[in-house]
Amino acid sequence: MTRDELATASDLLESAAESASGDTAERLTDIAGQIERLATADRGPDHGRLARWQNALDEAKDDVDDATEATIDEALEQIVAYRSSVDGV
Repeated sequence: MTRDELATASDLLESAAESASGDTAERLTDIAGQIERLATADRGPDHGRLARWQNALDEAKDDVDDATEATIDEALEQIVAYRSSVDGV
């Protein structure tokens, strides 16, 4: 089962990582990889992991240009859309 919102978020973050530099690029690539793995896993991420990604991405936006920030915002929108379908909190 593919979680389309997460797959899209991963693709967007890979794109953002290409535009970023240094630690921020590495962090974006790492998060994109985590999201990609969980987009096709038997079980998706829980609210806690989604929240951690959201916080990390909000922090990363401080270190990128406006276009890259807009790409991260698009990825965040996909994560929020997926999160609304997760049971729990």
